[in-house]
Amino acid sequence: MNRFAFFILLLISLTTKAISPVKISLLKYNGGGDWYANPTSLPNLIEFCNKNLNTDIDPDPVTVEVSGLKLFDYPLLHMTGHGNVVFSDQEAENLRTYLIAGGFLHIDDNYGMDPYVRVAMKKVFPELDFIELPFSHPIYHQRYNFVRGLPKVHEHDGNPPQGFGLIYEGRLVCFYSYESDLGDGWEDQDVHKDSEEIRQRALEMGANIIQYIFSGSKLN
Repeated sequence: MNRFAFFILLLISLTTKAISPVKISLLKYNGGGDWYANPTSLPNLIEFCNKNLNTDIDPDPVTVEVSGLKLFDYPLLHMTGHGNVVFSDQEAENLRTYLIAGGFLHIDDNYGMDPYVRVAMKKVFPELDFIELPFSHPIYHQRYNFVRGLPKVHEHDGNPPQGFGLIYEGRLVCFYSYESDLGDGWEDQDVHKDSEEIRQRALEMGANIIQYIFSGSKLN
């Protein structure tokens, strides 16, 4: 699927309630990391977006493998976990092709993923480095306004949350939320016992990511 086709698909979903709802996919990867962490997070985020952004996203996310052609059927890949991430040469090339063609990858560090995912993504884009996005970046200012960037969901090491990006030819192709743990905030309330305020802010930031991607405005 080329970039133009992605844009048309996403625009239809956001503005006209497409007959066939867009699906969001969870990325399954090798290396031993728990790619399947936070099983209720994506369904809850989708429900929130359909209610508050008037999107028509299929309520059931799908799982896709890095190496598969099914990757190209979905405009958004969500990736999470706590541990190791390994991409083969073929997987790295497939993911690179997907992202260059117009796809988008959101990586959410569930704690402990950082040293591995940086190496894995360097294999995908050897010429790029993650850069921290400024608080003025549009991804923080969609339906909901985050003047200080990502919300802090879980303390972990007590560091401030950071949002990093990979920018290819002027387009943000990957957003990496670090020391925030958005996915935990999207999960059912009884899983992590987060306050409703924290969950709401996490869902709002997730909705911003969705709206940013679906609007087709992934420049800068």
